[in-house]
Amino acid sequence: MQATPAIMIRDLVKRYAPSGKGAGRDHGKLALDGVSFDVPQGQIFGLLGPNGAGKSTLINTLAGLVMKTSGTVEIWGHDIDRDARNARATIGIVPQEIVFDPFFTPIEVLDIQAGLYGVPKHLRRSMELLRAVHLADKAQAYARSLSGGMKRRLLVAKAMVHSPPVLVLDEPTAGVDVELRRQLWELVVDLNAGGLTVVLTTHYLEEAEQLCNRIAIINHGKLIADKPTRELVGMAREKVVVLTLDRAVDAAPQHSTFLKSAISGDRQVEISYDKDCANAGDVLAIVQGQGYAIVDVSTREADLEDVFVSLTSSNA
Repeated sequence: MQATPAIMIRDLVKRYAPSGKGAGRDHGKLALDGVSFDVPQGQIFGLLGPNGAGKSTLINTLAGLVMKTSGTVEIWGHDIDRDARNARATIGIVPQEIVFDPFFTPIEVLDIQAGLYGVPKHLRRSMELLRAVHLADKAQAYARSLSGGMKRRLLVAKAMVHSPPVLVLDEPTAGVDVELRRQLWELVVDLNAGGLTVVLTTHYLEEAEQLCNRIAIINHGKLIADKPTRELVGMAREKVVVLTLDRAVDAAPQHSTFLKSAISGDRQVEISYDKDCANAGDVLAIVQGQGYAIVDVSTREADLEDVFVSLTSSNA
């Protein structure tokens, strides 16, 4: 028997009310246009899209901060309208902004948040959560004294005080350095290994490709893709072959089979082609037929960024 999705979204529509002059004629901004998808239990699920695509509106709808216009949303089987209390109790949101009082200590931040969720004192897990995010030694330090990475980890702990089975991370690594980004992703993987379902939005597509089991892409308020990550990456038709030639070239070899051909070094050219219409052997034969000897060959497979750009540009 198939498990209930961690999050189930059906025909979700959000239209913001018009404002300003001409509001009578303006129907308002359509931020979400009939979005439907499921987030399976136990996965790391990527929610991607360009700026203004509708991701934040969707996350704020899950959090109860935005009232949907129509459609159905369930979190862990609880409808966000008919069973709002339980729906909100099953989800934790980690926002982009760092939001907590800098004059409280981490242990106080978590205790206060647990109190807001009605967690009795004897059931609070504040120190356990601080240990989980590697902040136990900072339990009594003022939150304002924490580094940027520590503050990000404290936000994760804050979102988990009520033991939600679903955690939403909204751009958690925006503007952070490489080492902090690595630490945060290690934390996410550990939490997921412990049974937590994670929904992740990020602009770092290579991270989404490495971490996520499944990815949905939203553009202009519409869902344009929802597939397992490997299957999504496999949608890319373009492949690149890099050739090192026996001599310097003034112009890259050209042919109708090539999608693009450009000089990338003194004796190096990059040629892209549609893998549904040709293969690397065809490209090599064409270049050799134009009088070039090939010294070395390497290929580059398409990645999530290629697919993302292709899908979002074609739906612009």
